[in-house]
Amino acid sequence: MAAPQLRVLGGLARSVRVSQRAFSVSARQLESTVPTTRDEFKTPTKTGDSVPVEIGPGPQPRGGLPQPLSAMEMIHKKPVQWTHDRIVACDGGGGAHGHPKIFINTDKAEIATCNYCGTPFANEHHRKHLEALPETSYPLS
Repeated sequence: MAAPQLRVLGGLARSVRVSQRAFSVSARQLESTVPTTRDEFKTPTKTGDSVPVEIGPGPQPRGGLPQPLSAMEMIHKKPVQWTHDRIVACDGGGGAHGHPKIFINTDKAEIATCNYCGTPFANEHHRKHLEALPETSYPLS
């Protein structure tokens, strides 16, 4: 069997010759054999036998109860951890329940956050500048 010829289109190698046997089942045939209810998982359906599925409305908010905070809202409630070091290490705490250790540079006069857990860090050298800002996304206490 000869190797397929290749030509380059827009930097990507494309196969000139495509085997017609590559797809033996059409997408429409696959859709008709996908089970739509739990009972159909037990017995296979024939091709062409499809059952319409009714999709109801999604979950509705409970009346009168407050909605839980999103993850971003909870992260932005964490206070800044002040440090005298130029580089701090964050591993999420909790040993095996944490995340891989990363090193965060606190040289700039800004709040640096951990890419995994969102813990904010800032250098004590820049405290006056950060406290003088009209607003920060993290509490500075």
